[in-house]
Amino acid sequence: MGNLAFGSDRLLGSSPYLEEIRRRGPIPRMSGVYITTDYEVCRTILRDRSFGVVTPNHPGLPKPIRWMLAKTDLGLPNLGEPPSMLVTDPPDHTRYRRTVGQAFGPKAIATLEQRIAEVADDLIDRLESKPRPDLISDFSAQMPVTIIAEMLGLPADMHSTLLKWGDSGAPLLERGLDWSTYRDAIEDLVEVKEYFDRHLDGLGDEPGNDVLSMLVTAGDMTRREQVANAALLLDAGFLTTINMLGNGIALLAGNPDQLEQLAAQPWLWRNAVEEILRYDGPVRMTGRVANCDVDLDHQRIPSGSLVLLSLAGANHDPAVFPDPHRFDVTRDNAAEHLSFGSGIHGCLGSRLARLEGSIALPALFDRYPNLRLDGPPIPHPLRNLHAYRSMPVELGVGRAAS
Repeated sequence: MGNLAFGSDRLLGSSPYLEEIRRRGPIPRMSGVYITTDYEVCRTILRDRSFGVVTPNHPGLPKPIRWMLAKTDLGLPNLGEPPSMLVTDPPDHTRYRRTVGQAFGPKAIATLEQRIAEVADDLIDRLESKPRPDLISDFSAQMPVTIIAEMLGLPADMHSTLLKWGDSGAPLLERGLDWSTYRDAIEDLVEVKEYFDRHLDGLGDEPGNDVLSMLVTAGDMTRREQVANAALLLDAGFLTTINMLGNGIALLAGNPDQLEQLAAQPWLWRNAVEEILRYDGPVRMTGRVANCDVDLDHQRIPSGSLVLLSLAGANHDPAVFPDPHRFDVTRDNAAEHLSFGSGIHGCLGSRLARLEGSIALPALFDRYPNLRLDGPPIPHPLRNLHAYRSMPVELGVGRAAS
């Protein structure tokens, strides 16, 4: 384990390696970086202003990644580069988030409940006409892209293009992507930048009530900041939810006893969404940099050190989640997971994702209680973002639509 590489499958995936890290202590130093699978350590670091986000020029990142970023920074809206709020610390992060935060607050998200239900029901109706429906492309992807496009004020005929951009841009959140994948993503980012430049120009002349109009009318963001965060809101608005829905469908279809419990106790669905996020969260790892010397868990973390936080490991910490490798929709503390992060960088769209999951998943399984996977789902080749690329199913005999 001494040669464990940053971004490797060993760190991000299989639990035996995560358990080996756990056995080494709360925050062991391996291959030049600090690594933790400890829940309390992860939560502390995520909330502690002594730690900041990892920027692309950090020396702890692999040299090929830093080289690629240095050669291709053309002001494109890369989710993994500033001024994306994902990789920006205060005061800029505070300014960006304040501009759009109200649109993702509790009251605003609650107003979307009926619309989410309408979109879910419409997509479920369409499944019956497909000879071999794919619950990723036909359902899990379509619902969140529809909702976030409406929130951002983007036209319906853009959905397929938005999904294409999201699919090509997702690898930019990885730390071990190859040059070919990176080049393809950058080429699509050129399209993203050109589109949002035009779109935001139009909003400057005639703003609406959508989230992107908030970016334009705030008056305290440069055009590059507007475009970068428009792209982030788009991708973050559906990528995580696509993955959450797909992972959840696979888990529930593979655990019929849990589905039976949900059918008997439908009030458990919200908790089931939390357990899906805990057990098989869409993001496996994040990173932070110590802004100063920090004493943590009886250990000195020197200023500038890179710390890798295994969210998957934290969500399976037996000190917090008893019997952590058991999928249990009745788990009392499932909602304590760290799949959406914590602190100032906690996922802005977490309420939206939770609401979409708690509406879409019960609607799907209520209509098609005999749904089963038609062969193993095809995993996405990404390593940090855990998702399925394809999930063909057999619907079985469905209940009549109400």
